[in-house]
Amino acid sequence: MCGILAVLGCSDDSQAKRVRVLELSRRLKHRGPDWSGLYQHTDFYLTHQRLAIIDPASGDQPLFNEDKSIVVTVNGEIYNHEELRKKLSNHKFRTGSDCDVIAHLYEEYGENFVDMLDGMFSFVLLDTRDNSFIVARDAIGITSLYIGWGLDGSVWISSELKGLNDDCEHFETFPPGHFYSSKEGGFKRWYNPTWFSEAIPSTPYDPLVLRRSLENAVIKRLMTDVPFGVLLSGGLDSSLVASITARHLAGTRAAKHWGTQLHSFCVGLEGSPDLKAAREVADFLGTVHHEFHFTVQDGIDAIEDVIYHIETYDVTTIRASTPMFLMARKIKALGVKMVISGEGADEIFGGYLYFHKAPNKEEFHRESCRKIKALHLYDCLRANKATSAWGLEVRVPFLDKEFIDTAMAIDPEWKMIKREQGRIEKWVLRRAFDDEQQPYLPKNVLYRQKEQFSDGVGYSWIDGLKAHAAQHVTDRMMLNAGHIFPQNTPTSKEAYYYRTIFERFFPQNAAQLTIPGGPSIACSTAKAVEWDAAWSNNLDPSGRAALGVHVSAYGDEATGVKSVVPPPIVNTIPRMEVSAPGVEILS
Repeated sequence: MCGILAVLGCSDDSQAKRVRVLELSRRLKHRGPDWSGLYQHTDFYLTHQRLAIIDPASGDQPLFNEDKSIVVTVNGEIYNHEELRKKLSNHKFRTGSDCDVIAHLYEEYGENFVDMLDGMFSFVLLDTRDNSFIVARDAIGITSLYIGWGLDGSVWISSELKGLNDDCEHFETFPPGHFYSSKEGGFKRWYNPTWFSEAIPSTPYDPLVLRRSLENAVIKRLMTDVPFGVLLSGGLDSSLVASITARHLAGTRAAKHWGTQLHSFCVGLEGSPDLKAAREVADFLGTVHHEFHFTVQDGIDAIEDVIYHIETYDVTTIRASTPMFLMARKIKALGVKMVISGEGADEIFGGYLYFHKAPNKEEFHRESCRKIKALHLYDCLRANKATSAWGLEVRVPFLDKEFIDTAMAIDPEWKMIKREQGRIEKWVLRRAFDDEQQPYLPKNVLYRQKEQFSDGVGYSWIDGLKAHAAQHVTDRMMLNAGHIFPQNTPTSKEAYYYRTIFERFFPQNAAQLTIPGGPSIACSTAKAVEWDAAWSNNLDPSGRAALGVHVSAYGDEATGVKSVVPPPIVNTIPRMEVSAPGVEILS
């Protein structure tokens, strides 16, 4: 991931303004430590902090068309850039960068070219011939982006809040799947898939079609000129991504440069569920596995840094971001610059444990749509910023546009959780990769119950955070919470603790408004809390709050609610005999 900052039409082309723009751009240098660039055209400034993944030697930004009349600063990866270059055979490209196609596509097709891009991206394009500009963000919001407005009539664009919050009169999250046109003076949605209307689909479930679609999504993300690996928590989603990557790595350009043995990375408290499961998957796949341990105190000590980088006060995002933030630093220290991860599957397939209580397929599907639409505020924000804090890029194949279209077209009756029929959460995904002849994963991993990342790293992690917050937030402080924080009022001491840290870094009211709120159970939307009356008394984003579903649910003994224990699964598939060296790095 890179960092972009643009100041557009600020009525100030002085050296002092240029120095200020450079100063603000440096706030994003952690995202792109490899090179910095600034282009100024009168009172328009485009800056770039580069993390070099494709064409490290010549792909520095901003990028231009042939006569340099079109200027672009981009954060992201365009996976179909080679195909697009063929459509632009009459154009001359200056670099081998995948993002080099954007300026030329604009020349050829005007503003309506964004849907042609297959990838994750945020960009600002300036047409110096008339000083018009467009800004665009990828379909789901995998890359982070904010827009702000100055009193001088300027428009500001930044990959992170910290690039613009001190200089804008108002700012907000740039909506995913949209572009902003200065000619039109506003936003236009460019991403309009069928599922977005939340109409109930009826396509029959075909496991092989689903399998091929995910494999294609993973394969296209093997495009890299730098060392890479996979994040492996031992859960279904990351394990499938690792398995597919391991199968298809040989023969790719990446393998020619960096070898065919895949590196995998996991983080957790010592003895945590994720560490054990990830080690089993790594042994099965034969990856070079790197296991990172952290303590509860390590995580607590990092909270302020995490909130500064992630730019949120959302409880579940901070819980999950902290281990990922610590792991990203270790990964980058090993010389790795890109990782592939499993975000997005739970939203697409109803993998969160509260989906067990979906009353019917219609509600199941609508909740899934709501969750995908909100990903840019939660898991995408976490994955992007926790890794970018250390100059590490994360790619998420489950959020491939074509794969989402395939998965969201399936009749949601197939996704419904029906334990009496042996269909647990994400059954359609598990079944698609349940191959007896050439197994992708051990059966016990393929059918492992969902663990949210903040739970899987070790249950004492969340318990420790709550205890720490309780030491710093008093009952009297909670009584006044509604007056101190009228917007998204904290309802727990943990939430209050995070909020006070956030507002030290980002005191503006507009910053508070970029963060979502509302009741949640096990990461649900507020609407899904209505599915079970008991949930309203047990609101917590942890998966263990799903009473009667999670095998280690909170307070089962006290509430008298019996958790559902999944039937034991016997793994009869022979495992590969591979000796994979493990690297254990203690904090």
